[in-house]
Formats: sequence, structure tokens, C-alpha cells
Amino acid sequence: GCPGVLAVLGLEAAALGECELTRLLQDKLQYEMRLRYMKHYFPIDYTVQVQYEEVLRPSNITRLRNGTVSEAALRYLWFHVSSQAVLRIREVLPEKHPSWNYTQELCRLFDALGEQYSRYRQTDVETVVADLVKLIHSAGAESRSKAVRPKALLDNCLKVMRMLYGVPCELGIR
Repeated sequence: GCPGVLAVLGLEAAALGECELTRLLQDKLQYEMRLRYMKHYFPIDYTVQVQYEEVLRPSNITRLRNGTVSEAALRYLWFHVSSQAVLRIREVLPEKHPSWNYTQELCRLFDALGEQYSRYRQTDVETVVADLVKLIHSAGAESRSKAVRPKALLDNCLKVMRMLYGVPCELGIR
């Protein structure tokens, strides 16, 4: 038969659960919330230490797409980078910090998203992505080499999420 519209667009359809969760994340990552919880509640110019591989920007996605990495693999990568970023931020927060509950909620959403991705095996994603994911989870703290503002980490998380899920999940850009 004819290839489906999604196949033509080169988008592997995102699972419904992924779409629901990314919509919830989009709500949580609204600009006002990122500003309040990741900037105003932190000291001026505060940064967290992350590994280079833990910074995922729209330009990285564009480059990987041009290298013919599948959308599913890119979403898998985004998930690992973003959930890691939230953990990095949470690592520096005492429980009484005003941003603690907010990051806790983000963690919960990523955990739920993790369920969606647990069915992927390393072999299902392109080597370049599998290798990046391995790096993210294997490197010791001493190899972290980039200071990034907490808000910038979540800004990237949202921008890339919109790139990857915007069409298949119909994320209206609010």
C-alpha cells in the first residue's frame, strides 16, 4: 500500500504516552516558571557543572538530523540529556529550597517518560546516539567540564522538545 503520511514526513510517530507527558512538561516549562524557579530563586549567575554531552541544543539536533539519525533516536537522546539535567539541578538544591518541589515534579514527569523509553534497547538507536547516552551515564564527576546556568539547561530542554515533539505531538507553541 501507500506509505503513511508520517512515513513520508520521516517522523516515526511518538507514542501517545510521550505526547501526553511532553504536553505536561511544556506546561511546567513555561517561561515564567523557568524564570522564577531556575533564575530568581538562585544566586545571580549561578551555574551547575555538567558534562559537554549533557548540553543538547537545537543546533545539535539539526546536525544529527542531517546525519540521518532517526527522530525516535533523537527523542531518546533528548530524554536522557534532559532527565540528567534535571538531576544535576536537583543535586545542588537543599530540600527546603523554593525550587526543590518544582524540580521534583519535573523529575516525576521524566521518570514517567522513562517508562515510555524503557522499551528501547541500545541496539534500536543509531550508534552515535547510543554512544552519547553511554557517555552521559558513565562519566565520573571529574570529567564534567561545563558550567551552565540552571535556566539555560531547561531552556534547551524545552526548545529541543518542541523541535522533536512539536509536529508528532501537536505541541502548540504557546
